[in-house]
Amino acid sequence: MPQRPGRLNGLRHLALTVPNLEECERFYVDVLGMEVLNRASKDLVYLTCGNDNLSLGRASEKSSGVQAMDHYGFIVDSIEELHAWYEYLKAQGVTMLDRPFAHRDGAHSFHVLDPAGNTVQPLYHPAVSGQRFS
Repeated sequence: MPQRPGRLNGLRHLALTVPNLEECERFYVDVLGMEVLNRASKDLVYLTCGNDNLSLGRASEKSSGVQAMDHYGFIVDSIEELHAWYEYLKAQGVTMLDRPFAHRDGAHSFHVLDPAGNTVQPLYHPAVSGQRFS
C-alpha cells in the first residue's frame, strides 16, 4: 500500500457557483482587488490575489439560484506529487470522481469525495504550486 506523500501545501483554491457571476466578479475584482487569472468560459472565471485561486462559476438553472460550494482544492507542489496523491487516496478506498487530468491553463487535478460528500480537488497549478508561506 502506498505511503502518504509529503504534506499538502495549503488550501488556496475555492470554487463557488453563483447566480450573478458578473456582479460577483466585479465585487472580487473591483472591491477586493483580486485579478482575473483565467476566463475559462462565459460561465467560469478564475481570480487570484497572487497566491490563491478563486473560481466563480455561473449557477445552472437547475440549481436553487443561491451561492453553493462546488468544491475546494488543496495545492500540491508538482505533477508527480499529484499522481502520488491519486494513488495514495485510491489505495485508501477514497471515492474517486475522476483521474488526474490537464486543464487548459497548465494546471492538473483530480476530484474525490470526503466522507460528508464534499468534493475535494488535489491541484497542481504552475502559478501557485511550490510556494511556501510561513
